Amino acid sequence: MDRRVARTRVLLETAHRALILERGYEAVSVEDICREADVGRSTFYAHYAGKADLKRRGLDHLRAELRDAARAEPHARCSFSRPMFEHAMRHRDLFHALAGQGAEIALAELRSILRDVIREDLARHHAEPVQGLPPAAAVEYVLGAFMGVLVWWLQNDAPCSPEQIDLAFRDLATAGQTDAGPTTGSRPG
Repeated sequence: MDRRVARTRVLLETAHRALILERGYEAVSVEDICREADVGRSTFYAHYAGKADLKRRGLDHLRAELRDAARAEPHARCSFSRPMFEHAMRHRDLFHALAGQGAEIALAELRSILRDVIREDLARHHAEPVQGLPPAAAVEYVLGAFMGVLVWWLQNDAPCSPEQIDLAFRDLATAGQTDAGPTTGSRPG
């Protein structure tokens, strides 16, 4: 990507985030974002279809981050879990500021990213179908469980560390799965 394009996108994403934290997603317009980023409307629309597209595409880096985590832990199941909890911890203020349509957009994009990462995780570990269910059902099961734990954790102001919630999730998600080796490293004492 051209450096000017990357710089413009960073400016727009940063302005969007700051305005959401200040006013909430619904109260922010494209005009507000452009003014805050000091970018023209035509430039905004050269990069994004609208405010919702900016919100969705602001998560593009997360997919790469989660895939990098899988490469770093090739034998661990649910290798996406800890980096995702760490990402959520860094952005929990944004989670609380998003409401209504903004939350729906962000959560839908997050589900899409995680669905792909979980599908790859299960394929990498040659997960066998359970009771004849297709692999897509296993992906949806892990995705639903993860999203449930993630949203609970954020709504309750992260009552434990990313490391602790990761260990708990991995234990729950991989219960009874012994064929692919360890789910996590050694347990803290």
